[in-house]
Amino acid sequence: MAVAQRMSEQAYQEFVLSGVEGAWELHDGVLVEKPGMSWEHGDMSFEVGRRLGNQLDRRLFRVAVNDWRTRQAAATVYIPDVMVVPTEYGRAFRGRPGTLAIFSDPLPLVVEVWSQSTGDYDVDTKIPVYQQRGDLEIWRLHPYERTLTSWVRQPDGSYRETVYRGGIVALAALPGVTIDLDELFDT
Repeated sequence: MAVAQRMSEQAYQEFVLSGVEGAWELHDGVLVEKPGMSWEHGDMSFEVGRRLGNQLDRRLFRVAVNDWRTRQAAATVYIPDVMVVPTEYGRAFRGRPGTLAIFSDPLPLVVEVWSQSTGDYDVDTKIPVYQQRGDLEIWRLHPYERTLTSWVRQPDGSYRETVYRGGIVALAALPGVTIDLDELFDT
């Protein structure tokens, strides 16, 4: 559900922190509620987050599932389904109750899981914004087609797109971290 009135990021933060129900994003100054998701969407988000968290050094990274936010500009704030955040980025938010964790700096990995209600929007709108932010690796998992589309940032700033239909995928931005797609899609 989109709310027609445009708002600033400060007003957005106040709204979200007021205790209002729902997961809210800010799309170019317009408040939008993230719709509820299917079992497969929630389960896949959780599983990817868990598998990443089990492989990453907690001193260096945190994994968020439908929790923290990214910022492209002051009027665009998204809640990725899964994101990997360097722990150093969290320093700006520690000891500041009442402040949302909204990250502006590029992230090693941002993941969106396809859902019927947001599938086209994620690809057409959110993924280009993640690329503009300079996120190093962007994934779109499709639990029904059993595919992973990966966009990996190249040294010249462009993105290489690859579609995986199974097997073990090594993350380009997080050396030594892998996800077994066959196992993920079979859970």
